[in-house]
Amino acid sequence: MNYGGHFDIPKKEEELKVIEAKTYEPDFWNDRNSAEETIKQVNDLKSLIASVTEAKEEIESNKELLSILREDEIYEDCEYSVINQHKKIEKLNLLLLLNGPYDKKDCILEIHSGAGGTEACDWANMLYRMYQRWCEKKGYKMELLDYQAGEEAGIKSVSVRVKGVNAYGYLKNEKGVHRLVRLSPFDSNNRRHTSFASVEAIPEIEVDNTIEIDEKDLKIDVYRSTGAGGQGVNTTDSAVRVTHLPTKIVVTCQNERSQIQNKEEAIRVLKSKLLMLKLEEQEKELQEVKGEQRNIEFGSQIRSYVMHPYSMVKDHRTNEETSDVNRVLDGDIDLFIESNLKKGL
Repeated sequence: MNYGGHFDIPKKEEELKVIEAKTYEPDFWNDRNSAEETIKQVNDLKSLIASVTEAKEEIESNKELLSILREDEIYEDCEYSVINQHKKIEKLNLLLLLNGPYDKKDCILEIHSGAGGTEACDWANMLYRMYQRWCEKKGYKMELLDYQAGEEAGIKSVSVRVKGVNAYGYLKNEKGVHRLVRLSPFDSNNRRHTSFASVEAIPEIEVDNTIEIDEKDLKIDVYRSTGAGGQGVNTTDSAVRVTHLPTKIVVTCQNERSQIQNKEEAIRVLKSKLLMLKLEEQEKELQEVKGEQRNIEFGSQIRSYVMHPYSMVKDHRTNEETSDVNRVLDGDIDLFIESNLKKGL
């Protein structure tokens, strides 16, 4: 067994010293947001180093005991402890894969129904529920930013903020088109239907001055806020839709009570989207220079959920699959997220 082989404790301790040294600089607290982010990095590293060190020490101790007590009844208890610690190390190794520049950030998650009317809107709503359950299991907080109900059932689109450590690092693996095959509850003839919905995930980041937006490039619309089920959130036109004309990116927000607050929130999300678009374009150019063929286009189908004529959820990027569709739709999606992280997608 390879217990924590991917984790270089001395290297991480050196990294911790470099980051921790910044906290002793005289002007450290001049930028409070940056300071708090640095302290968070220090605490995260300390916790990770301590967890790995403790686990490795316990494993080594148990391995020594096992070599002595193989003929003793305590052997089975020690073996179980070693296996349990191995699982902990595997989880810690998974955390090490969340090493992208924005992986530890909160995430803006958007779900949009595809073509297909009521059927597609219902599928988008099923995905929304799936991510709600996943957030509950992870202990993440989900804040509703915008909600557009379907005409008969389900949702046309929904935008939420997912708050928690590594929220973006996990949810970035969900970006793409999700396909559902089932016997439609909206079809009086009970025929099989295929529905599509797209998922977008962007990190919530403090965008620096490199992302500038010209007011002339924005089209801003206001409308009456509505919540789940279509009920009015308030009686004023406080919801805001911001369209960035050069890129056609649209951001809507109706979470706050005032139009000004919703506009500020929408602009903030727009800047994050523009930054990610800029980074994706740079990545595409780099791959072209290297001569590599790599599909990084938004809208590529990533996963199929089949409920008829058989039960299966399959991720088309890793070929990871399970027959327990209901369990997946109840938020158990770590199997797919982890396999994508390990494959480096």
